[in-house]
Amino acid sequence: MSDELILRVRTVIANTQRIPVEKITIDSTFQELGIDSMDGVNILFALENEFDITIPDDAAKQIRDVRQIIEGVEKLMAGGTPDAAPAAS
Repeated sequence: MSDELILRVRTVIANTQRIPVEKITIDSTFQELGIDSMDGVNILFALENEFDITIPDDAAKQIRDVRQIIEGVEKLMAGGTPDAAPAAS
């Protein structure tokens, strides 16, 4: 995964949650960042707009941390199928 992709995802999360991008690392969990399920939905909508992708609902329900988001976005941008979206670790 590229540094640019990581930064773009971190920036989207920071902007939607109004938290400093510096506080968001690739290993941050939603719980650590104080992100609840409704916040997560807002983040996913923002990511879909930012990257012009569609995140499948099944995959979205399983996302719990920043790394999963980045990996899922990367797969979808590479033309992965919905079942190639992030899965719970």
